Amino acid sequence: MPEHKILVVEDDATLRELLCYNLAKEGYQLECAEDGLKALSVYRLFKPALVILDVMIPGIDGFELCRLIRAESSVPILMLTARSSEADKVNGLEAGADDYLSKPFGMKELLARMKALLRRSQMQNSPAEPAGGLKIGDLEIFIERHLVIRNGVALDFSPKEFDLFSFLVQNRYRVFSREQLLEKVWGYDYPGGTRTVDVHISWLRQKIEADPSKPRHLITVRGTGYKFEE
Repeated sequence: MPEHKILVVEDDATLRELLCYNLAKEGYQLECAEDGLKALSVYRLFKPALVILDVMIPGIDGFELCRLIRAESSVPILMLTARSSEADKVNGLEAGADDYLSKPFGMKELLARMKALLRRSQMQNSPAEPAGGLKIGDLEIFIERHLVIRNGVALDFSPKEFDLFSFLVQNRYRVFSREQLLEKVWGYDYPGGTRTVDVHISWLRQKIEADPSKPRHLITVRGTGYKFEE
C-alpha cells in the first residue's frame, strides 16, 4: 500500500471529500485544504510528497500557490483545471506544475498520473548512487536514476525540469529551438507557449551553473534556442 503524503487543495467541499476519501482508501496519508492561505501553511508543516492543486481556490489562487511552492521545493504538483480552459493549463504549467488534469476526471486516471509523478520523483531522490554516470565539470549525471549531483550534493529537480535537462544532456552540443523543446519535452498536445522553456531554463541554470548569469553548460544561441555544452 502507498504511504506517500498527499496534500489536496480544493475549495469544492464535495469533490475535496471525495478525493480525500478515495486516496485514503488507497493508503495515502492525506491533508486537505480549501483555500490557498491554509494550503500554504499546511504544505510547510506537512511536507507532502505530492500536491493536488485546484486552480480556482480562494485566498491565494492556484497559480500563485503553485509559484510559491515551486520557489521552495521541487515537490510534484498536479493541477486540476476546468475542462474547457486551455488558459488554465498554460498558466499552471508555466507556474511550475508538473502535470494537469481536466475536470471532470476519473479516479483511475488521477491515480495513474499521481503514481507516475511520485515514481519519477522517488527515482530522482533515491539515496542509492548508481555506478557509472556522466561526469561533466562539477556535475555527475545519472539519467536512468533521475539523479544529478553537483559538488557532492544531489540537486532537487522537479520532474519536468529533469526531463528538459536530461534531453539536452543526451543531445549535448546540438541546438534546439524553443518550439522543438516544447515538442520533445512537453509533447505535441502541450497548450502553452515558448515562454515555458525560458522559465525552465532559468530554473535549471540556478541549480547547475556556478554563475547563472554567465552559464557554462546551458547556453543560449541567440535567435535560435538553447544547447548543452560540457
